[in-house]
Amino acid sequence: MALDAALAVAVLTCMVAGSFVDPHGEDGVTWGLRTPDALSLLLMTLGAAALVLRRRAPITVLAVTGGLSLVEFATGDPRAPVAMAAVVALYTVASTTDRSTTWRIGLLTVTVLTGSAMLAGPLPWYSQENLAIFAWTGIGATAGDAVRSRRAVVTAIRERAERAERTREEEARRRVAEERLRIARDLHDVVAHHIALVNVQAGVAAHVMDKRPDQAKEALAHVREASRSALDELRATVGLLRQSGDPEAPTEPAPGLDRLDDLAGTFRNAGLQVDVARADQDTTLPAAVDLAAYRVIQEALTNVQKHAGSGARAEVSVVRVGPNIEVTVLDDGSGQDDGTAGGGHGLLGMRERVSALRGTLTTGPRYGGGFRVHAILPVGAGVRATEDAV
Repeated sequence: MALDAALAVAVLTCMVAGSFVDPHGEDGVTWGLRTPDALSLLLMTLGAAALVLRRRAPITVLAVTGGLSLVEFATGDPRAPVAMAAVVALYTVASTTDRSTTWRIGLLTVTVLTGSAMLAGPLPWYSQENLAIFAWTGIGATAGDAVRSRRAVVTAIRERAERAERTREEEARRRVAEERLRIARDLHDVVAHHIALVNVQAGVAAHVMDKRPDQAKEALAHVREASRSALDELRATVGLLRQSGDPEAPTEPAPGLDRLDDLAGTFRNAGLQVDVARADQDTTLPAAVDLAAYRVIQEALTNVQKHAGSGARAEVSVVRVGPNIEVTVLDDGSGQDDGTAGGGHGLLGMRERVSALRGTLTTGPRYGGGFRVHAILPVGAGVRATEDAV
C-alpha cells in the first residue's frame, strides 16, 4: 500500500507537470504557456488516488482511470495527461492476469481511449497527443505482459529447483532404506547359517559327550570352524560399514555357486543329508546372480536344518534353462514349520534378493510332506542391476 501510494504521488506529479507543457509553442515544447483548469486538476487527482488500490482491484481501477480519461478528452482544454493513470492501471492488469485477458482488455482500452481522443477531443484526430495515447497504452499492456511472463518463468524455475531438491532427498532416503535392507539381509544370511550349524553341532556334542568323546570332539571342531567363519564374515561386513570413504575391494571374492560343494559339506557335517545336482553347463554368472543363487541355497538349507526335523534329506539342483538359472531346494522333512514362524526373515530376504534381479521365487509345502524353494534368476540381470546401481 505504501509503495502504491508513493507511485500515485509520482504519477500525479508527472501529470500536473505535463499539464503546464505546450508542445505546440513557437519554440517547440514550451513550459508555462498553459495552465490546467480546476476540473483537470480534480480529474488528475482522482486518477492518481485510484492507483493506490491498483493491486487489490486492477480491473476496477483501470475502469475508473479510463473513465476519468474519457471525461478529460471531452472537456479538458488545455488537455491534461490524465491518461497516464490509465496506462499505469493497464500495466497492472497485464502483469496480474493471463495473456488472453491482457489481449482483450488491452485492445479494448487502446481502442476506446484512442478513438475517444480522436473523435471527442479539441485537437485534430492526427495530432501527436492522440498518437501518443495509442503508443503509451500499447506500451503499458506490452510491458505488463512481459513482466508477468518473466515472473512465471522465475516461478517455474524455482518450483523445478524445489522439486529437484525434494526428488534428491527422496532418492537419498530410498537409497538409505535399500542399503539398510541389504545390510540386514547379508547379516541375516551370515548369522542364521552359521549359528544354526553351531547350534546343531553343540547339541550333538552335548548328547555324545559322555559315551563317545571322540564324536563330541569332532562336533566341537565343527562348532569352532563354523563360529570362525561367522566371525570372519561379520568382521568383513562390519569393516565395510565402518569405512568413511568408498569401500576397498574385498580381499576375498563374494561367495557363489563355485562354493556350493563346500556349503553342502558344512550341512553334511551337521548331520543333514544333502544331494547336489548341477546342469548349468559351467555357465559363468554375473556376480550379483551368482551371489543371489548361493544365498538362496544357503538360506533354504538352513531352514531345512532348523525346521524339517531329524532325519530330513535335502536335494539341491541348479539348472540352466534358456536365459535363466533355476535353483531348486527340496526336502522331505516332517516338520510342520515352514520357516516363516517366529518372525523369521529368511524367506523375505530370499524374495528380496530374487526380486532385485527381476527374478521369481516360489516357496511352499510339497505334496506328501516337505518343503520346496524354487528361484528363477535371469542370467543378464546382474549386468542390468549394476547399470541401475550406477
